[in-house]
Amino acid sequence: MHTVAVLALDGVIPFDLATPVEAFGRARLPGGRPCYRVLVCAERPEVETGTFTLRAPRGLDALTAADTVIIPGIAQPTAPLSPDSRAALIAAAARGARIASICSGAFPFAATGLLDGLRATTHWMAAELLAARHPAIEVDPNVLYVDNGQFLTSAGAAAGVDMCLHLIRRDHGSAVAADAARQAVMPLEREGGQAQFIPHDHTPIPTGAALEPTLLWIQENLSRPLTLADIAAHAGVSARTLLRRFTDQTGSTPLQWVHRARVRRAQQLLETSSDSVELIADRVGFGSPAGFRERFKRTTGVSPHAYRRAFR
Repeated sequence: MHTVAVLALDGVIPFDLATPVEAFGRARLPGGRPCYRVLVCAERPEVETGTFTLRAPRGLDALTAADTVIIPGIAQPTAPLSPDSRAALIAAAARGARIASICSGAFPFAATGLLDGLRATTHWMAAELLAARHPAIEVDPNVLYVDNGQFLTSAGAAAGVDMCLHLIRRDHGSAVAADAARQAVMPLEREGGQAQFIPHDHTPIPTGAALEPTLLWIQENLSRPLTLADIAAHAGVSARTLLRRFTDQTGSTPLQWVHRARVRRAQQLLETSSDSVELIADRVGFGSPAGFRERFKRTTGVSPHAYRRAFR
């Protein structure tokens, strides 16, 4: 039987720990037999979660026989990974074990060096920190999980369920995975990625920047056509100077910034109003509903209708 070892590090997040225990532990083959043997292990017998003390039934020796190792998220992502845990993870990988992380579990996973040169993800709030601490990793903050074959990473909280269902489908097919999804009251596949969950109160405006008045003016005039010339005229500079200042102060071009601001405003309207997608497209300044739908999906990963179903 396929053995899954869930590694509880100090400060483990209980939800992230429970996710693989429940997802793999409840998966059943067509005849009713369990698909997996799930073991919770830790470097020491007792692990502090911040809320309660967990008594792990197995030590790091569980990793030596595991087919899959799951690293749940930890409360302090920058906490150092102990030499013993690091060595156990590297040894497991060397003999071919599959290793996957949930949420901030990507940080101890990255500390092993096993993700160097690979694409990975973590909770969107921690993505910049992961990229800064581990520049050899290509961090993608927009997806729910990344499957590199032997090594996988997932985003925050419920994205761990998505990844576990994906692994069950890899191992045993769609029928078994669909049954596990029904037990978890989850769709087997969710639309889009993390981008749809990022707060959208406003598009960030750098306080104190020379362009701050112009950026605020753009926010107030999203419903009207806005050209590069319009924005440059409001800023009182040439189009070339505007492009240079925009790149320096916002990290994007004027039109990219406008598009993102319009999508963020559209997200608010989809959540709070009953207006049609066509009317919302007009209210946020898109010339055509088709153009709005294409830009919205490119930014958030889902269609306007799917976003409304999920968040209204």
